[in-house]
Amino acid sequence: MTADLDIPALSVFVFFFLLVTVMGFVAARWRRPETLAHLDEWGLGGRKFGTWITWFLIGGDFYTAYTVIAVPALVYAVGAYGFFALPYTIIVYPFVFAVMPVLWQAAKDKGYVTAGDVVYGTYGSRALELAVAVTGVIATMPYIALQLIGMEVAIKALGLHGELPLIVAFLVLAFYTYSSGLRAPALIAFVKDIMIYIVVLVAVAIVPSKLGGYAAVFDAADAAFKAKGSGGILLSPAQILPYASLALGSALAAFMYPHTLTGIFASSGGNTIRKNAVLLPAYTLLLGLLAMLGYMGHAAGLKVTSNNDIVPALFKTLFPSWFAGFAFAAIAIGALVPAAVMSIGAANLFSRNVWKAYVNPNVTSAGEAQVAKITSMLVKLGALVAILVLPTQFALDLQLLGGLWILQTLPALVFGLYVSWFRAPALLAGWAVGFVAGSLIAWSDGLKPLHSLTFGDTKLTLYTGLLALAVNIVVAVLVNAVLTLGGRNTAVAAGR
Repeated sequence: MTADLDIPALSVFVFFFLLVTVMGFVAARWRRPETLAHLDEWGLGGRKFGTWITWFLIGGDFYTAYTVIAVPALVYAVGAYGFFALPYTIIVYPFVFAVMPVLWQAAKDKGYVTAGDVVYGTYGSRALELAVAVTGVIATMPYIALQLIGMEVAIKALGLHGELPLIVAFLVLAFYTYSSGLRAPALIAFVKDIMIYIVVLVAVAIVPSKLGGYAAVFDAADAAFKAKGSGGILLSPAQILPYASLALGSALAAFMYPHTLTGIFASSGGNTIRKNAVLLPAYTLLLGLLAMLGYMGHAAGLKVTSNNDIVPALFKTLFPSWFAGFAFAAIAIGALVPAAVMSIGAANLFSRNVWKAYVNPNVTSAGEAQVAKITSMLVKLGALVAILVLPTQFALDLQLLGGLWILQTLPALVFGLYVSWFRAPALLAGWAVGFVAGSLIAWSDGLKPLHSLTFGDTKLTLYTGLLALAVNIVVAVLVNAVLTLGGRNTAVAAGR
């Protein structure tokens, strides 16, 4: 296909890709239920995943292929600022420990499959349900596209160019997801996570030894940033607040996404979720080590046309071909797991909260599952078309907006678990204002994730999604107060 084809690396890559492909189809028989023609089974794996399966599944769809590519790329480009993913993946787990078991219990008791189900069951509002469902779907689409970008980077590093390899990988993903549902990524996640752990641990042990040790790595990275005139291995004082707000906002958004909620709803119980909140920070350690590859790229003197190529370039330069193939296979397989769960989460939302709610309220369980299967195929196809037709930057920009958008569903989804004060119109108004205002602010900033506020001589730079969430909550509180006061006045007038 191309003159620079790396045969040893390609052979190892193909072996592991075929292995997980077989596992994907075999998963339909793993813990086989009476039927997969039900969203509880196809879309949630029967709600029976225990601690270890849940750990691999959530870890697999939270720490994605694009994470493996993008975090070191960001660190390579800007330095310490790229490490915001570490505090964000630490902050999120106390939130998961406290909130997600309560959400799981509500879903289990009442048969909820999606965030839209939870919202409709809590407030009885089809409009609010639709807002949450549509937000989930549109926020997930670019996230799937980013997984395909991660896979594309790995495939290109093997010397394979053109669209055909990515299309073949897409077809494999689409068909085994259609066949096996959530059981496929849950089973494959075991292989994916073990491979990623091996790749990262070997890299952080061996690469520094080839580059003169970690002191030499940090010195080289520091020198590279100083020569470039931007970035650095330490945060500047002006970066601390935006760094912290970006970490906090990202943490609050992380488990609002359909794919992470799917992993939560598929768990066997609240204690399973709590145990995972304790165990999942092990992935944060892995992420920190992974981010170091960005600095190692500077120490190795690598020059790449795209920052996303830094990890593949590092493995191709410093490791034998067979291990580079193993690393690229880990990245590609690391795209299959989250892409599958994301498409399933989006499909569950469409089937339950759009199709059943508005198109066919009398659809059977089997029909509902069939709609979800078809939707999962279409969602992945849309992501593939976006990668093949549109500039990569388009998917990156949309994913940044996706984080902002999904964060606006937090009040509707979480507040009702603890207080009964809020009404659906108030939460819908808050969602709408946060969604629109956040999008406009991001657009005015050139689709950058941070926005600056000026108060006299003081300038504050914060994550736009967090600002939009604050506006969302303020509007919801004010509208709810007006509705509550209006209701009391009406009751008093009626009593007279």
